[in-house]
Amino acid sequence: MRNISSVGIQIPDIYLPDSNVDLNKWAVIACDQFTSQPEYWQKVAEHVGDAPSTYHMVLPEVYLGTPEESSRIHSTQQKMREYLRSGILNKREGFIYVERGVDGKKRRGLMLALDLEQYDFNKGSQSLIRATEGTILDRLPPRIKIREGASLELPHILVLVDDPEDTLLCPLEDHKLSMEPAYDFDLMLGSGHLNGWHVDDPGLEQGVISALEELAIPANFRRKYDITSEKAVLLFAVGDGNHSLATAKSIWEKLKPNVGMDHPARYALVEIENVHDHGLEFEPIHRVLFGVKRDPIEGLREFYPNCIAISPAKNQEEMIAQINAPKEHDHRFGFVTPRGFSVVTISHPRTNLSVGSLQAFLDPWVKAGNAGQIDYVHGDDIVCELGSKPGNMGFYLPAMPKNELFKTVILDGALPRKTFSMGEAHEKRFYMECRKITPEGAE
Repeated sequence: MRNISSVGIQIPDIYLPDSNVDLNKWAVIACDQFTSQPEYWQKVAEHVGDAPSTYHMVLPEVYLGTPEESSRIHSTQQKMREYLRSGILNKREGFIYVERGVDGKKRRGLMLALDLEQYDFNKGSQSLIRATEGTILDRLPPRIKIREGASLELPHILVLVDDPEDTLLCPLEDHKLSMEPAYDFDLMLGSGHLNGWHVDDPGLEQGVISALEELAIPANFRRKYDITSEKAVLLFAVGDGNHSLATAKSIWEKLKPNVGMDHPARYALVEIENVHDHGLEFEPIHRVLFGVKRDPIEGLREFYPNCIAISPAKNQEEMIAQINAPKEHDHRFGFVTPRGFSVVTISHPRTNLSVGSLQAFLDPWVKAGNAGQIDYVHGDDIVCELGSKPGNMGFYLPAMPKNELFKTVILDGALPRKTFSMGEAHEKRFYMECRKITPEGAE
């Protein structure tokens, strides 16, 4: 492990399963996916069985609030210790260059560890590493329970850099054939292919550090975004896994008075991606209400008096086309019920994004008991399918342009929570690599 404090990273020790482990069963998708589709996780369980797998070391959020939640918290920690003792995990220091292929797209990344001392998820943060959207504190306790007693961390965290010249990942891609492969296999349940290569060459390693240092030069940063020196450098923006990184930060703040600054829990393993990567697409995150007790359109009219217009759509395709059509200043989102499809338009909006207008209404409306539960789902078909079921309603949202992300966070702070997703559910990051978060000799 080597720390590069100038850019808030660590070149970490990474644990990977040995060659006898079936990687197709080892790697599973991020725990916060398919939360309204328990059948997906049942397929994962059946596919994995008793084989070594990250499935046994995570708590899929579909089980939150069920009897399985507490038992899985204990079993995940136990399984981490078992895997470490059994010797199926091999440790190696260094970056790993990653390529994920899915649906004809290739997304590139780099595995490294971030210094949590340089990360602040609070609104208005000026830290080097920042959240891109609001953190839901109520979502942290189950994750904290797991990590507090964990020997290992398994990241599904994707962190973005704004690198339009592709100085960070392009040199690694160009030299991948000369690097030692780390893994190469198909992911389960139609989620594409995953490749990784060990970055052992000292020149390539230094190139990574130099590229990050160049992006973090204050003068370059201010010139790129046409801002004054009042705004501190934002080098890393959390794209996916914000709550996992916030969990790691919360535990570190609790630990450090007792363990000092030289402790593995000070860092968190993540995958770094370039926001300009051609294979990276920002997808909207839609909303579904369950157990609806009152028409939300009526509530919207009260919340935004004289600003709401409703227009019917013949079908799902027409609704989506209207939402994604060019528009001026009004906000639009789709509304899906068992009765059909419509488009909601809010004139004179109070926020910058349609998702902000909708979320500002939904939070107090659901809290007041007008619906039993709200879920955040990926994919056009899923929101329409779930929203069309009796007792449910769905809200279809437009995507946010990814080239606006960094400047928006710099100028306005964190976006409304669940504003965007880096790909649809099956494209999300799979758990693959591990990192030890307890001192050597401790399990």
